[in-house]
Amino acid sequence: MDGNLRFEMPLYPSMEGEVSPEEWETRVDLAACYRLVTANGWNPGIYNHISARVPGEPDYFLMKPHVLLWSEVTASSLVKVNMHEELDESAGVNRPGFVLHSGIMRARPDVNAAVHIHEEASIAVSMMKDGLLPLCQDAIFLYGRVGYHDYYGITENAEERELIAKAIADKPVLLMRSHGSVTMGASVGEAFRLTEHLVKGCQIQIDLMASGAELIVPSEETCKSAVAQHLSHRKGRGTADWPANLRRLDKIDPSYRD
Repeated sequence: MDGNLRFEMPLYPSMEGEVSPEEWETRVDLAACYRLVTANGWNPGIYNHISARVPGEPDYFLMKPHVLLWSEVTASSLVKVNMHEELDESAGVNRPGFVLHSGIMRARPDVNAAVHIHEEASIAVSMMKDGLLPLCQDAIFLYGRVGYHDYYGITENAEERELIAKAIADKPVLLMRSHGSVTMGASVGEAFRLTEHLVKGCQIQIDLMASGAELIVPSEETCKSAVAQHLSHRKGRGTADWPANLRRLDKIDPSYRD
């Protein structure tokens, strides 16, 4: 390899104690989400992005440095950015990622975290005319909650923010046609859980369609009822899954907390 292309890992001094306890907790959660997505095989490289709004600073959000693998992200390495600026790699962050996430955060004050990935099954379903179908419970939980955004190329043009916001509307999931997915939540844990539902629902849909079998689709009434049940569940016992995910990750590699 050409020595000029050799990459040296940047040094990131610990931010613990240098930021508010609330920001530090968000940093830990966001770094954990990057690691969990990688552990699930949804993103092996440096591209794509997850963001989290900074508690008490609604115009700022955190995202990973452009150069880091998702498996290398730590709480202290995350970059705090102003969503109203126009940033690119010179600021240490990925330009398309900044455009996408700043557009979401500007348009949706209720969203505190967003996960964007290029997972294969989600991309495939994004290209289907009817999108995600309610063929399994994971997909049913997203019934009526998915927006669709047409493909305009790499999301580096500021003007695309308005189109993204229109496609999302008030929904927590966006399928970007020929591109990937975005899931949004009031917390990092909620956004991650929606990604789990979406990926599983898309993969099962592809498998079922490939089987050629005649499919049984639940009624609209049943789907809406299931969504209501799911949303109620997420306000109660369903919140225990994120701490469990952190415990699982701690057993694998706790360095995300650095």
